[in-house]
Amino acid sequence: MAVEVKGSPRTSPAEVLDKARAAGVKVVDIRFVDLPGTWQHFSVPLSSFEEDAFSEGLGFDGSSIRGFQTINESDMLLLPDPDSATVDPVLQIPTLYLVCNVVDPITRESYTRDPRFIAQKAEAYLAETGIADVSYWGPEAEFYVFNSLRFDQNAFSGYYFIDSEEGVWNSGANTTPNLAYRPRYKEGYFPVPPTDKLQDLRSEIMLKMIDAGIDVEVQHHEVGTAGQAEIDLRFNSLTKMADQMMAYKYIVKNVARQHGYVATFMPKPLFQDNGSGMHVHQSLWKDGTNLFFDQSGYALLSESARWYIGGLLKHAPALLAFCAPTTNSYRRLVPGYEAPINLVYSKRNRSACVRIPVYSTSPKQKRIEFRSPDPAANPYLAFAALLMAGLDGIKNKIEPPEPLDKDIYELEGEEKERIANVPGSLNEALAALETDHEFLLEGDVFTSDVVETWLEYKLTREVEQVALRPHPWEFYLYHDA
Repeated sequence: MAVEVKGSPRTSPAEVLDKARAAGVKVVDIRFVDLPGTWQHFSVPLSSFEEDAFSEGLGFDGSSIRGFQTINESDMLLLPDPDSATVDPVLQIPTLYLVCNVVDPITRESYTRDPRFIAQKAEAYLAETGIADVSYWGPEAEFYVFNSLRFDQNAFSGYYFIDSEEGVWNSGANTTPNLAYRPRYKEGYFPVPPTDKLQDLRSEIMLKMIDAGIDVEVQHHEVGTAGQAEIDLRFNSLTKMADQMMAYKYIVKNVARQHGYVATFMPKPLFQDNGSGMHVHQSLWKDGTNLFFDQSGYALLSESARWYIGGLLKHAPALLAFCAPTTNSYRRLVPGYEAPINLVYSKRNRSACVRIPVYSTSPKQKRIEFRSPDPAANPYLAFAALLMAGLDGIKNKIEPPEPLDKDIYELEGEEKERIANVPGSLNEALAALETDHEFLLEGDVFTSDVVETWLEYKLTREVEQVALRPHPWEFYLYHDA
């Protein structure tokens, strides 16, 4: 049964325009997300932006957007969400941005491939099930900040070069006076300055996020050398958190660039050091009560939380097609480097796909953490898919394997062989999604068209294209064959 997305904005269009004028805004930036998960935009002067834009929409060419329309059906409309109105914290020209939904200009129906609409449908479906009335999401997105990132690929060469003033490989550099103090490989968690050279940069990013209305809990250096970082956001409901994740990445990249750095959310840019993940904390609430808490349960988890985990682990291979959606994602999902590759759950164990934080015994704090996603994911699609898998677990009372609190990397023999692992490549994850996606179609949240478009896009534009190109390590292995 299809679920209608209802609800009216808390902010009126008139209030948006009043806010813009009071802030001295000159430009209104219209933003929406493409299927892979990148913000797209165009701008109009505030003087010509009218209230009816919120109801009539603004036109754009859908055939030029990745994963959207064919050229013979290119005209599409954007409907701005008044509640998303934000004074941009990084642009020099005073600018107000509005996040939009995509609609068909003829039928005026919401566009099924609009990731934001999919997230909204997932929230509506949750309420329709009666299981809960809201889900809360708290992603922990990691990223690297480099001084230089060069790359190219053509018929006769292929390479990338990364450099960072924090990279431990620069400990012997002699082109300028060497001031030392760099995190060694896998030792970036948590030395103070001068070893941590990016404290002020991360603080500025954090403050810009706060200026944009994002609640930030903490910023810190991460494990990797060469500027790995993490900034954690306070939990929010699904679509709102996905909106905030888009703003998060936008602010990180722009503040870094303004200071002469390049920030990347690529999951595994450095060989032999930690990759960048996006651990996703999640919980279900009903009538103000956290449904995941039970004083007598393992790690204070309720029966519903355990079934929710069962759904995540059962569907994990398919989920990773959305949650770890790049070929590079599977350079991160390998043994070591704190990689969450084991399809088990555990309290405190960071090599398990699902971890139960035990920092607090408060019912309000109880949540589960799915650790396999990475920040290359489209947050609207990733969060919606995770919710649908968890709800499938609850509806069908799917029991996960017994919790495993041992060091999984130290296990041997039959005990180790019983533990299933995540897919080893994007191709495997896409194959899993192709055979296991019925749970996503419940309530018409995802549609067959969305799944098919995702599979075709990822296979033809990413998996097959990477497979066609020689790899630098192949020259080391085979040049003398």
